[in-house]
Amino acid sequence: MSAGGHKDYQGAKIGMWLFLFTEFMLFGGLFILYSGSRALNPEAFHHASRELNVPLGVANTVILLTSSLFVAAAVTAIQKGRRKTAMRLVGLTAASGALFLVNKGVEWGAKFHHGIYPNGPALAHSPPGEALFFGLYFIMTGLHGLHVLAGTVLLCVMLAWLARGRIQPDDCVALENSGLYWHLVDVIWIFLLPLFYLAA
Repeated sequence: MSAGGHKDYQGAKIGMWLFLFTEFMLFGGLFILYSGSRALNPEAFHHASRELNVPLGVANTVILLTSSLFVAAAVTAIQKGRRKTAMRLVGLTAASGALFLVNKGVEWGAKFHHGIYPNGPALAHSPPGEALFFGLYFIMTGLHGLHVLAGTVLLCVMLAWLARGRIQPDDCVALENSGLYWHLVDVIWIFLLPLFYLAA
């Protein structure tokens, strides 16, 4: 507590940034692995990427970029005392996360239906580089999807807290940190889109 009786959230914010740093390290390692694998198999990666649904990947990018605007606006709204507006914006962000997951589920389902997955029949006689591409694709987009799911659940919690008045204009660090986490999810996808869907 500070002298004025207000909570000091500096520690919470620093803790969140440290957590985000570990997440960047995790995905950074995967990006390095991808880069090395692609350097060894450029043609196979290019050919495999053509099997992905580019319009759906771009649509998911638009969804996440828009959702980041929603959550940023939600933080601004609660700081200005507009609780109902903040609730609507957080709800829209969570809905965007759910829509992203539905789209990703549809895309994954189509790949499995056609036997395009690690050790799947469609890749059994393909060049090793293509199997490697899809192995990385499922690992990295799957891990990202888990982060989207976690973020969506977190935002639903924030929505409940807003409704109960647990988040106030001078006490909104939980929503701020949730927004930072959501921006991380967005940034990671911005890297995943060109690596997999636009590989050339």
